[in-house]
Amino acid sequence: MHCAACSARIEKVVGNMDGVDDVAVNLAAESMALSYDPDVVGLETVGKRIKDLGFEAEFSDAPELEAPGLASLDLDIGGMHCASCSSRIERVVGRMDGVDAASVNLAAETGKFVFDPSLVSRREIREAIAGAGFTSEVRSEEGDLFAKRRREAEERLNAQKRALIPAFLFALPLLVLSMGHMWGMPLPAFLDPAHSPATFALVQLLLTLPVVWSGRNFYLHGVPALLRGGPDMDSLVAMGTGAAFLYSLWNTLALVLGLGDPHVLAMDLYYESAAVLIAMISLGKYFEARSKLKTSDAIRALMELAPDTATLLRDGQQVPIAVAEVEPGDLLLIKPGERIPVDGTVTDGRSSVDESMLTGEPMPVGKKVGDTVAGGTLNSSGALTMRADRVGNDTVLARIIRLVQEAQGSKAPIANLADRISYYFVPAVMLTALIAGLAWYFLGQAGFPFSLRIFVAVMVIACPCAMGLATPMSIMVSAGRGAQLGVLVKSGRALEEAGSLDTVVFDKTGTLTHGRPEVAAITMIRGTMAQTEAVYLAASAESRSEHPLAQAIVRHAQAKDLDIPAPDEFEAVLGKGIRAKVGYREILIGNWAFMQDHDIGFGMDNLAPDAVAHYERQGATVVYFASENKLNALFAIADEMRDETPEVVEALRRAGLTPVMLTGDNAVNARVIAERAGIDEVIAGVLPDRKAEEITRLQEQGRKVAMVGDGINDAPALAKADIGIAMGSGIDVAVESGDVVLMHSDLHAILTALNLSRATMRNIRQNLFWAFAFNVVGIPVAAGLLHIFGGPTLNPMIAGTAMAMSSVTVVTNALRLRFFKG
Repeated sequence: MHCAACSARIEKVVGNMDGVDDVAVNLAAESMALSYDPDVVGLETVGKRIKDLGFEAEFSDAPELEAPGLASLDLDIGGMHCASCSSRIERVVGRMDGVDAASVNLAAETGKFVFDPSLVSRREIREAIAGAGFTSEVRSEEGDLFAKRRREAEERLNAQKRALIPAFLFALPLLVLSMGHMWGMPLPAFLDPAHSPATFALVQLLLTLPVVWSGRNFYLHGVPALLRGGPDMDSLVAMGTGAAFLYSLWNTLALVLGLGDPHVLAMDLYYESAAVLIAMISLGKYFEARSKLKTSDAIRALMELAPDTATLLRDGQQVPIAVAEVEPGDLLLIKPGERIPVDGTVTDGRSSVDESMLTGEPMPVGKKVGDTVAGGTLNSSGALTMRADRVGNDTVLARIIRLVQEAQGSKAPIANLADRISYYFVPAVMLTALIAGLAWYFLGQAGFPFSLRIFVAVMVIACPCAMGLATPMSIMVSAGRGAQLGVLVKSGRALEEAGSLDTVVFDKTGTLTHGRPEVAAITMIRGTMAQTEAVYLAASAESRSEHPLAQAIVRHAQAKDLDIPAPDEFEAVLGKGIRAKVGYREILIGNWAFMQDHDIGFGMDNLAPDAVAHYERQGATVVYFASENKLNALFAIADEMRDETPEVVEALRRAGLTPVMLTGDNAVNARVIAERAGIDEVIAGVLPDRKAEEITRLQEQGRKVAMVGDGINDAPALAKADIGIAMGSGIDVAVESGDVVLMHSDLHAILTALNLSRATMRNIRQNLFWAFAFNVVGIPVAAGLLHIFGGPTLNPMIAGTAMAMSSVTVVTNALRLRFFKG
């Protein structure tokens, strides 16, 4: 594809095929997202239809379906020399328990193996192949396809660069030869048109031919596209420069054959227009291609995070293996300075891990036994032993890469206008050029050379590329930059709509708060026991309980380095508390009703009721601790609000957005948190299954709503909102339900996401303005509008340069988003 006319034509033709539900072609990403009914139309039919249009399609997302419970392994196999080699591998692997099918292609040096992972592993299959005397490497379809496409793009870029050398090497002397005498530059007598007109014309022709050859792709692509009825930008260049070249060639033949006044014919040549146009447009396309290649830098950087090898711990030995061979359950050693190969859980060691490339969080995160680690992150200091949990395409890094690629290939609704115009643009420009040329010839009586200049200028100043690249280039760069900042935007639609929000709805627990209750304060009842003893006994009694409030007390004791024994006796009373025995002490922990059931009160401590009231006003839950039938302590337990919450809420207000809290908590506690956060509108007491209804109610009021949640209980509300923003570890459910996924739980990431959206939409509007401005202003000027009023005409060489620079301007402007800071 060479311009927006190409992508628009593919969309229209394929979209009209029976069985095709939806199709979106992205010019910048050179990709097509296709939704179709395989019972009505096949990929081969779609591919043939695209080929008939003059393009090639390689379908990369049509995997063979395997039986449930089976997995497949694609390998590059080395060392095969004949059919007996491939047959031997098929026999050796095919006989292994759990291998369902083994197919080896000798010519392609590849193998595909279908197996039951519960019976045999990828590593065992590769070991069997190695035992048979051959080498193997795991093929990564997504990584290989990306690398292949980038390699092809780099090869095209190098070819364009090489073509520029003859283009400018011959175009510049041609320009001096043809125009120099007009600028007062003397020419040798044998080249001077006044003395040797035939030589003057023939030398220009000889200088033009290498330039035309260097730009032959304009004709090889443009002319067939025109003949098929789907002209594109190359058609405009081919027709414009071809007309100038053929007219000059005719005059050259007439001059050599003596069919006219040689001096008149020598001054009626336009070789330099054709040659300089080809050179300048080729230069513009080179700059455009070089800039487009930079849009994949973010994807490449993410792919390079995953190491190629890992250290497997097996039978006390350290065995280097390929990361592709790592299986769930494997124990891996991560040395200081190494990247973590797959997702897993730390089983031994302590270290700090740099997660900045995944989450955007610059500070290393401490890791200890039981903590999870993600593949691609960097182990900074100590050695870690980890258990592999998710490998291959299931890792967080692999899923992030897929998300970014899907986002880069998606289209924003704002692109539809440019696409509709692009489809009709090139034919309209060709018609305009023809009408303008004929009008000047017949009505303006300007003569054929002048009319030809007008025709060529209109043809080559049109900028369909700029219109087609305006939106997708910005989205590609924005999606890549967002991933580097820990903000994953799943589609162009999400980017566009996030810029027009007016309401942001926050879930309370885990979003505005940390989502983990902690002991905020302890009040001791006078004359009973020391606080440390109360914490020790309470934590021991609660150590058997899974209740969040109980775990908060246990964590508080652990933070004080207290040794917590298990209780001798334990009984949970549903909805009220627990009874336990620690040593000789009878322990009661629970709510006030539980204390009253056992006739336990505040005794002589008159300040305790005031403390309870104070804690409840602060939104904390009060847990009563009693031993030996006496109240000893009050534990105030609260889900602490994030430090950054008030600042982020205020920033949203300044940006013109209305913050709303949506929670299942009771109204009193919700209001306390809301007041501290600076949120006026609170919707409390809402069960998870009704949160989506509340989002709908807000939308019915005409609001444009974003929902911010953790992606688990909030999944229906995230899906229902105009934009669903899933926070923190929501990489699992949130990927399915959220439009935007924030890789770390700092609320500032919401501001980053919204600001990125607004910056992207601003960038897209700038691109569309320049793309349309080049055409709206350029085409009438090229058609001679100013000349009607006594002004100048537009030289075709300047027109061609303007056309080339229009695409470069749009692409360069989009690349500015790479420096977005948030």
